[in-house]
Amino acid sequence: MRDLPQDLRRALTDVAQVRQLLVASDFDGTIAPIVSNPADARPLPTAADALSALAALQSTSAALISGRALRDLRVLSGAPADVHLVGSHGSEFDAGFLDAVDESAKALLGDLERTMAELVQRYPGTTIETKPVSVAFHVRNAAPEHAQEALDAALAAVANWDVHITEGKAVREFAVIDTDKGAALELLRRQDTADAIVFFGDDVTDEKAFSRLGATDIGVKVGTGDTRAGYRVQAPDDVAAALQFLHDTRRRWLAS
Repeated sequence: MRDLPQDLRRALTDVAQVRQLLVASDFDGTIAPIVSNPADARPLPTAADALSALAALQSTSAALISGRALRDLRVLSGAPADVHLVGSHGSEFDAGFLDAVDESAKALLGDLERTMAELVQRYPGTTIETKPVSVAFHVRNAAPEHAQEALDAALAAVANWDVHITEGKAVREFAVIDTDKGAALELLRRQDTADAIVFFGDDVTDEKAFSRLGATDIGVKVGTGDTRAGYRVQAPDDVAAALQFLHDTRRRWLAS
């Protein structure tokens, strides 16, 4: 197991002893390493196993809260049924979610997809990812000197549209409804009556979740960059180690 920062080990040891615990994580860049092709992303086996094992413990729940569409998150994560899955940056909780989106929003989604597809033709290496309520414009594989230009062109193309914009790493996402990982995390807290939350995230979109955490909660930022999280690790391997450590510590405490 990789070494964890001592302050994080102490914090995880303490939180492992609460009555009801919720452990939640982002997917890409957190339990799954970042890859060039989003369809190739898979969780680290050790991270996936530890999260599943946590969900199976008494008085413990686990969740993945991702920018991915729920249908894709379900396939790519391979998570068991007892791990909550929340897609589309916190707005998609079940497979029937799209049925609740009104016709004007669906029409706007179609316009977004067509507009972003036109930009893909102008900027080689860019791709779009269409989700139930949003379109993500990816520039990870674009030439570095053109990536920001492409992102700015995507923003300019919808400047007068009623869309909600989420900034990510090498991606700009345009949603037809308001989405928020923090609100989703709070909903899970209430649903599971959790006394404390541990949340892992790597992207700017995860900051809304970190901002909702309270004094008894733990936020862990993966990688570099400014953050509201109280703790930091460097890579998905560290997240896997933290999840395994948390599981082992909580299992022993519950058994005692």
